[in-house]
Amino acid sequence: MNPSTVSRVALANVIANGLIVVTGGAVRLTGSGLGCPTWPECTDGSIVPTAELAGHGLIEFGNRMLTFALVVVAFATVGAVFTSVRRDLRRLALLSLLGIPAQALLGGVTVLTGLNPWTVAAHFLLSMVLVAVATVLWLRSREPGVGRLVVRRPFALLASGIAVTVAAVLVVGTVVTGSGPHSGDPAAGRTGFDPGLMSQLHADVVFLLLGLTIALLVALAATDSPGRVRRAARDLLVVEVLQGVIGYVQYFTHLPAMLVLAHMAGAVLITVYSARLLWSVRGPASELPVGAAPVATTAVG
Repeated sequence: MNPSTVSRVALANVIANGLIVVTGGAVRLTGSGLGCPTWPECTDGSIVPTAELAGHGLIEFGNRMLTFALVVVAFATVGAVFTSVRRDLRRLALLSLLGIPAQALLGGVTVLTGLNPWTVAAHFLLSMVLVAVATVLWLRSREPGVGRLVVRRPFALLASGIAVTVAAVLVVGTVVTGSGPHSGDPAAGRTGFDPGLMSQLHADVVFLLLGLTIALLVALAATDSPGRVRRAARDLLVVEVLQGVIGYVQYFTHLPAMLVLAHMAGAVLITVYSARLLWSVRGPASELPVGAAPVATTAVG
């Protein structure tokens, strides 16, 4: 398979994984989470929504159908990778594919438990993992191999710390959502935590993330670190700031649905750009800074 074709298919996989998160958010924000009250059928004895389910059933059923489009893209990605010489991409391609049935099963559990806030949170977080995997797969497909460490090891460790902090931000963010008004259906339960307290905790972790990202960006700018890493850190910081602005505005305007949806889209972008940062610290040997020793090389064949 032509490398450029592999890259294009991998990019489509990233977009598909991101879109399914946003459409899932739309399902929740329209109160259609139980528009299809059972799983794998929409309602007992019917795969498709019945007239009694009205618009909520159509919205939920439409989101379920998008999963099949995601499956098609994931299979296309696996096919493109396995017919190319890029053996180093095969594990990522398979993870991206296998994550879809796992996500579907978790979605079924979420419906069958009446949108339990903890299973809803797990459903969202698994989606973020799949977005990250798809992003790294796409970025790696644009280079000849996994590459070597191109920054000093402390910088790479800081980048990993940023990724861990992003994960913490996402986890706490799901608890905030599970404590707030957007349950996805009037019958759905809440975590029982105080939404204001959870929002403050979420903001605190976000400030930690901003501080770590700024620290990395300053350290990179003060050294001979490659431009690819500096750009990745800079772009992540920009996305973090924009996401923070949306978060504060939605909080003080009492969580309007469109801003909440924008915040969910921002979570996808945060995941994409943090995955890009992790990818950027390894690259072609030509990107090695002066005095840095190569750590590892992955052969392509």
